[in-house]
Amino acid sequence: MNYSVESELLDIVEGILQLDDAMRFAAIIDLEGNILEAIMKEKKTSLESQKMQEKFCKDAATARTMREVYDDSLGRVRYTHTERENVTQITVYSRECTIFVTMEPELSIKRKLEIVTKIKKMASHL
Repeated sequence: MNYSVESELLDIVEGILQLDDAMRFAAIIDLEGNILEAIMKEKKTSLESQKMQEKFCKDAATARTMREVYDDSLGRVRYTHTERENVTQITVYSRECTIFVTMEPELSIKRKLEIVTKIKKMASHL
């Protein structure tokens, strides 16, 4: 990956974290589950170790592949939203990358959907 691509991915991840104070973590993952760029927001404590985050990213790529089996009959998955007790996880699919973010769970569903829409716009060319 060249410097301009790395810089662009960094800008996107930083932009995602700035969408709301409740944002915790943002990553851009390739189709194999490798982290291309990731940032944990300052003053936020990770709920997972780095090793667990890397494993989750690999699992996200596997889940994407499994979902693609149904694309012809149901259409492509645009994003997934997982609500956990301690964190909200959102995965947004672009053509060549997966964007994975975590945020505080107390945000309203309306606000979370606004964030998903903004992330989709920011990553639409990836």
